[in-house]
Amino acid sequence: MQQAGQQNSSVKPFLIGITGGSGSGKSTFIRRIREQFSEEQVCIISMDDYYLPVEFQKEDPNGKKNFDLPKSFDKKAFRVALEDLLSWKTVERVEHVFNNPLKTPRTLVFHPAPVIIVEGLFVFHFKKVQAMYDLKIFINAKENLKVIRRIYRDQVERNYPVEDVLYQYQHHVLPAFEKYIAPHKEEADIVINNNQSFDRGLDVVKGYIAHLLMK
Repeated sequence: MQQAGQQNSSVKPFLIGITGGSGSGKSTFIRRIREQFSEEQVCIISMDDYYLPVEFQKEDPNGKKNFDLPKSFDKKAFRVALEDLLSWKTVERVEHVFNNPLKTPRTLVFHPAPVIIVEGLFVFHFKKVQAMYDLKIFINAKENLKVIRRIYRDQVERNYPVEDVLYQYQHHVLPAFEKYIAPHKEEADIVINNNQSFDRGLDVVKGYIAHLLMK
């Protein structure tokens, strides 16, 4: 692999997938990695920006939209974006703002880099995408902690009423985790527990990325 910050289109980027339940700490983990490495070294892309529009989301028996299903995402566009990045092509995508009227979506630009990190709930679910990863990381946390983190995030960042957050967690989030996400824990190369802190696990991952960039 090329020196940090350099690009060699003849060398395939190293693709890292990071998953875990909602509220496990994926976004914070990713932000801490971004603080360490530049965009020329590491490209970070989130599956959240590949949600289908709200009108295409499935409704539960109570008429509530369920955004916690694999079919909630445009899996083809997501796969093509990863294929493009692995081929050293730049990718653009309109930011998904979770129907928050207080936030204006931006056009996100993802530039290819020697290391590419993709994070999201179902990044290991789709077989064609799963086969692309060079390293799979699962971030784990206790359910009570994930609920608390989800309430805080959805109220502060997404402007959701707490009643809606709790309803979604009980009827959408937890069932989806148990069916579609938790089974992939056994397939992960690294499992990082984030009940108190993920700092040690983060140090390991950052050290490995730094090692890759020096090859």
